Formats: sequence, C-alpha cells, structure tokens
Amino acid sequence: MPIYEYQCRDCEHIFDQLRRRDEMDDAIDCPKCNSSETKRKLSVFGVGSTGNQHGCKMNGGPKPPSCGGCGI
Repeated sequence: MPIYEYQCRDCEHIFDQLRRRDEMDDAIDCPKCNSSETKRKLSVFGVGSTGNQHGCKMNGGPKPPSCGGCGI
C-alpha cells in the first residue's frame, strides 16, 4: 500500500496516511483537529546515491570516458 500526503484545509496540518490506491481520494479526517476538510497533496520523493558509483579517480578507479559528477 502506498503512503499518501494530505493537508487539512482548516488548520493547514500536513500528514501522511497509508491507504489503498482506490481510497486515495476518499475523505479522511485530520489527526490534529478532526476536520474532514482535507485534500491529498502531490508528494515528491528524493532519489540519491551514496558516493561515487562509476569508479572514477576520486574513488581510486580508472578514469571513465566522461565523468560529470567529479569534474575529471
């Protein structure tokens, strides 16, 4: 089940809720003020990496043909 992000229209509280896709736009009460005036927000997620994954000289490996991440 995906996690959706909601915002209360009354108190502006933002909260996450684990829900089925077919429930994502159904009414949900705000956990802070109990208002049913909530809306689903467009959530963003981050994708990151740890370190240098292509083996360039910064990592002690051979220099790749074009290395945009480390500038060599």
